[in-house]
Amino acid sequence: MTPQRVTLITLGVADLAASVGFYRRLGWRPHGVQEGIAFFQMQGSVLALFGRADLAADQGRPGAVLGTGAVTLAQNFASEAEVDAAFEVAIAAGGVVLKRPEKVFWGGYSGYWADPDGHVWEVAMNPFWPLAEDGSLTLP
Repeated sequence: MTPQRVTLITLGVADLAASVGFYRRLGWRPHGVQEGIAFFQMQGSVLALFGRADLAADQGRPGAVLGTGAVTLAQNFASEAEVDAAFEVAIAAGGVVLKRPEKVFWGGYSGYWADPDGHVWEVAMNPFWPLAEDGSLTLP
């Protein structure tokens, strides 16, 4: 059995410096940038940005063409106004609008944007999933 957790999310990027710049414009601060990889400390986990070719080689697949896959990263917020604000920050930083935030069929409010490498992020408010004061989410 393995623990039910994710401690590190690594995104393959085309241009590390450009990607670090984008996440800096979101207000995120890198914890460390090394040759070919950058780390951002998140709440209980880490986001890494890694050049795609280097990531493929690290996976034991040198020369593989890596895409973004069918994955969505998400940030939940306590209010629709917070969702709107986070969405606008991402777009102003250079993110691409996929779907502007709107009320959704399941009773919440969400929108989607993509970073410059095409990694998709959802910003959402789910009235059925209250957030802790520190913004962390525990399923009810």
